[in-house]
Amino acid sequence: MDDLTVTFVDRGRVKADRNFVVDGHSVATASNREPTHDYETYVVWNLVIETPEMTILWDTGSHPEAADGYWPEPLYEAFAHVDAADHPLEADLDDAGCGLDDIDAVVMSHLHLDHAGGLRAFEGTDVPIYVHREELPFAYFSSNTDEGSIAYLQRDFDRDLNWRVVHGDSYHLTDGVELLHLPGHTPGLLGALVERPDAPLLVVGDEAYVEANYAGRPMATGLLWNNGAWKESLERCRDLQRETDAEILLGHDLAVFERLAD
Repeated sequence: MDDLTVTFVDRGRVKADRNFVVDGHSVATASNREPTHDYETYVVWNLVIETPEMTILWDTGSHPEAADGYWPEPLYEAFAHVDAADHPLEADLDDAGCGLDDIDAVVMSHLHLDHAGGLRAFEGTDVPIYVHREELPFAYFSSNTDEGSIAYLQRDFDRDLNWRVVHGDSYHLTDGVELLHLPGHTPGLLGALVERPDAPLLVVGDEAYVEANYAGRPMATGLLWNNGAWKESLERCRDLQRETDAEILLGHDLAVFERLAD
């Protein structure tokens, strides 16, 4: 679509051991019992997608107090969003030339704490918050039991929000933006095919944190709700990329983000 634009919004850096991101990246062997661990830098991002009908915010990033106790200490030790305090949602949107009042809809790829930390900005408003049917109940389940995933914080999403529930494998949000259900990382992960005028953009998101995941190497077990579903979603993404010749936006790959945002 000639009148559709995508703005890449940099929301800061997360530091983590690559073994979390690529399963079995560095393992001990008989000849090397003390392998080197790679502590790497990953990106947190949002998108602002402007169409003739609406301006869409994709995800909301981390809470700015992630390092100051808002995130549970064990989680922050594993995934340290080291500059979250420097990246409040409102300020990063302003840097991107967009205000909160300009946002007509929010799409939540999923409700993990590095994606849902800015939802508070839309509390008590009429702005629709799109989430997949499988994601919202799992987030509540996980944050209230010892099962599920520890990456959900109920205080991120248990708010007065105008939820809009997405059902099925695909959902036409507006001309040029098709939402895709990509279960695996979480039950209700959403991606999107965005019809930019220069080249389509396939928003894979946390289906693949980095290029190695997209090539077929899974994230660590703790980052996968269902390995079989993840593989099926990956094949769906690859098929769609081949069909559309789309560029791929991965979940946390800094090099890919910087190349696309340039």
